[in-house]
Amino acid sequence: MRFTPQFLDELRARLSVSEVVGKRVKLKKAGREWKGLSPFQQEKTPSFYVNDQKGFYHDFSSGKHGDIITFVMETDGLPFAEAVERLANMAGLPLPAVTPNAAREEQRRRSLYDVMDLAAKFFAETLASRVGAKARGYLADRAISPATQLQFRLGYAPPDRFALKEHLGKLGVSVEDMVETGLLIGGDDIPVPYDRFRDRVMFPITDLRGRVIAFGGRALEKDVPAKYLNSPETPLFHKGDNLYNHQTARKATHDGSPLVVVEGYVDVIAMVTAGFAGSVAPLGTALTESQLALLWKMADEPILCFDGDRAGQKAAYRAADLALPFLAPGKSLRFALLPEGQDPDDLVRSGGRGAIEEVIGAARPLADMIWSRELEGGNFATPERRAALEARIKELTNGIRDEVVRRYYRDDFVERLQRTFAPEGGRGFGGRGNFRPGGGRPFQPRGGANRFGGQGFGGRRGAPGSIPLPSGPYQAASPQLAASPILRGQRSAISRREALILQCLINHPWLLHEHLEEVAALELAHPEAHKLRAGIIAAFANDHHHSPDPGEQAEKMRGDLAKGGFSQTLQRVENVITTQAVWAAREGAARDDVLATWHQLVALHRQWHSLLRELKDAELALGEDPSEANLAWLRDVKARIGEVDGTEALIEGFGELSGRLQKSM
Repeated sequence: MRFTPQFLDELRARLSVSEVVGKRVKLKKAGREWKGLSPFQQEKTPSFYVNDQKGFYHDFSSGKHGDIITFVMETDGLPFAEAVERLANMAGLPLPAVTPNAAREEQRRRSLYDVMDLAAKFFAETLASRVGAKARGYLADRAISPATQLQFRLGYAPPDRFALKEHLGKLGVSVEDMVETGLLIGGDDIPVPYDRFRDRVMFPITDLRGRVIAFGGRALEKDVPAKYLNSPETPLFHKGDNLYNHQTARKATHDGSPLVVVEGYVDVIAMVTAGFAGSVAPLGTALTESQLALLWKMADEPILCFDGDRAGQKAAYRAADLALPFLAPGKSLRFALLPEGQDPDDLVRSGGRGAIEEVIGAARPLADMIWSRELEGGNFATPERRAALEARIKELTNGIRDEVVRRYYRDDFVERLQRTFAPEGGRGFGGRGNFRPGGGRPFQPRGGANRFGGQGFGGRRGAPGSIPLPSGPYQAASPQLAASPILRGQRSAISRREALILQCLINHPWLLHEHLEEVAALELAHPEAHKLRAGIIAAFANDHHHSPDPGEQAEKMRGDLAKGGFSQTLQRVENVITTQAVWAAREGAARDDVLATWHQLVALHRQWHSLLRELKDAELALGEDPSEANLAWLRDVKARIGEVDGTEALIEGFGELSGRLQKSM
């Protein structure tokens, strides 16, 4: 047999049915499927359907049904072998060599699957035995029930160096097969091969047919070199081409479950137990191109869920860079970062399904992740630095291979650059106004403030070491998760700036017409502010009439929020604003005053969050290396925080058109 089942499975995994069929049939998205006119007979109403998740097409008009191979055979009149060769060429998959030993090799491969299944049964039986008591205790501590252990076929490899080898030997399995499947460690320099997995909880890894192809082992002792140990590359297993829980997740995502990518075996099990059956994990490596292709076959926008620490952020950035060149219309990623110090297993046990839903609900688009990284901790006070940022953004977007997606990304980043560096909207990037990409107009936001450093509004520069630091700990590694219930209680009150932002939106809902995306993207630290912002957006979206009278808009907004249960939150927001000096946040303020104040509030808010992240990095760097350079960095960050404080204190000067005499500078 030239084309083994494994080769054909890989071919089907690399090519989606819609991709193959779409070269002959014009397809349109229809829910989770695609539809088009039958390629087999004339018709006016589409009755031809393609399902990528299940890997088949069905033509209701002719009754024809099949996969990518049968489609090519039917439409091009090719025999099986030629159809496979054509598809392999399309997928860039090398054809297996035709040798007299091909059938013998396939039979050997089948026997290797049998060996892996026998090993899985041995590990499962050992877990249930007296020897597995310690492993059962570990699983109980991780809240993995006996039923879940059976569901995932979990097991235990005993400490003895030859336990599995002797067991399989009694069943007639050769040492050669045990070494080839990675169950034993052998080689020319090892005269007696021995068990690879010892004293470890065992997680079987299966292929799309449910066959065991590898194992992951979690050590129970603390002093072992590797906490997790995976099977090596074998004829059955290539870790960069597989996903843990792939078979189950594929069916779950087809049935409507979100596709969530987490980091480890226990995380997947915790997610599935909490009701997220469409959860998978890479196998001990960073996400690969092949795994990305597998994810996109299951869902258009998989959610990558990483730990909320610095390592998790870096993993998210790596995944974003990996995916960027391969983006296609409708195919992207979303990113959800967990509270710092918690993985999905911790979160499920402490907060249940609701905590996971909130994290997933806060997932950010890939474009947001790229943008956040490029601005993170940056100082763009000079034209040269802003030009470097623009060049870097251009370089990233040029790497997107799909022309349409590349164009939309360019447009999106041009708008972000314009909003960031010219908040008044009149002079920005993208050729609007005099500040064009690569152009030469000095950056000066409305009011004369230098948004990313330097003096603004006559603000003083604080002396290093005497600058007030932000009140309260800023412990959330990702600001968009600072509103999570996990962090509730770390901040006792909404900050004055966040309260002013929310009050502006409540008293002037018309701001949402032009700034909805900006509002939705703001990083709000307090959970009540986060929820109130969602309530404001929902009330705005549900108001289909949008009265032209600003007073009526504000009145209706307050009424809708009260109906939504936000009365106490509204009162707390108003209590935070102890001064009436910020006129533009009040009802009846002139439109220009409102816009001017809004732009300043948003600019300061973004700068504040950027500085808090940089402060944390500077403190960590100083703790690891108490050098003069790191001390100078920390002092510089504190000085810039002081400048923000000084600038924010003067924001109340806006409001001249509303009847407020301009504050003397």
